[in-house]
Amino acid sequence: MEQGKNSLKLEKVTVKEVAAAAGVSIASVSRVVNGHDNVAAPTREAVMEAVNRLGYMPHSAGRALATRRSGLVGVILPDIYGEYFSELVRGIDHAARERGLHLLVAGSHGDAAEAHGLIREMHGRVDGLILMSPYLESKELTLALAQDLPTVLLNSTAGDQIDSFSIDNFAAAHMAIRHLISVGRKKIAHISGPNDNIEAKQRRAGYECALAESGGLQTAILPGDFTETAGAKAGLEIAARAENFDAVFAANDIMALGCLATLTEAGLNVPRDVAIVGFDDIPLARFVNPTLTTIGVDIAGLGRKALEKVFARIDGENSACEDITIQTKLIVRRSCGATAKN
Repeated sequence: MEQGKNSLKLEKVTVKEVAAAAGVSIASVSRVVNGHDNVAAPTREAVMEAVNRLGYMPHSAGRALATRRSGLVGVILPDIYGEYFSELVRGIDHAARERGLHLLVAGSHGDAAEAHGLIREMHGRVDGLILMSPYLESKELTLALAQDLPTVLLNSTAGDQIDSFSIDNFAAAHMAIRHLISVGRKKIAHISGPNDNIEAKQRRAGYECALAESGGLQTAILPGDFTETAGAKAGLEIAARAENFDAVFAANDIMALGCLATLTEAGLNVPRDVAIVGFDDIPLARFVNPTLTTIGVDIAGLGRKALEKVFARIDGENSACEDITIQTKLIVRRSCGATAKN
């Protein structure tokens, strides 16, 4: 019972008690717990020792009023399920923790109207926003986003009005097809992403351009939606018409893995009968059999860069907005039939 009383007392520790224990002013305690820099190192150490010893918890609402910050960054993604988004959030979260920030993460389920609603809901609750919504065009994004909310876009752009990080999907897909052609593949199918997805459109365009440049190569577009089920369904069609295909380029790794599983179950050998290349280089890609050749994207690094940029804007950076292109690379593994390099 005595322990319970002590616990209740710890929860009621005030800033005045912390100041008395540290031998400093209440103002000094406030500056330390609110992260201000204009505090001498010995004072900061004394305050933090008292905070930890007494179990002081700053009142978040009061601190938000004083600093006009919530300490939250909003993250809106098309989905929050799967290895790609897990890696992305991991990168954002690590960078946020280093800066004492917390995340408010939501999924729009690939719905543009839901993304609009989430943007409205987060305004006034978060200090900044990281938004990935590949279904919104530039004009729609500009209209939806609040002018006073620091925002970073992922894989979509709004001209020079909002910071953005984008992958050169066209060039990456083009590179993947050129690689398949270089190892002797001529009947290359593409498992596409959703028709209204900006990234899917760019990857399909890169695929079509590379084949057109090579001349006389067979093309086939199989519909997909970035899920393993879609990849498996495409794999069934490829297996049923195996003589028509000797390679597959999937618009993401998850569909590539679904296709790989189906082809293997159908008795086809990957890569001898059909080579497969994916996109993203999710962690699982290097552990399947055969290991998956793919377009390498530093997914966690992309998340980190986005958080670093939105934090800089929250912190007062007022330089011109940037549209930054993230570089990709071809990761050659066993599924394409070439000599693996990774």
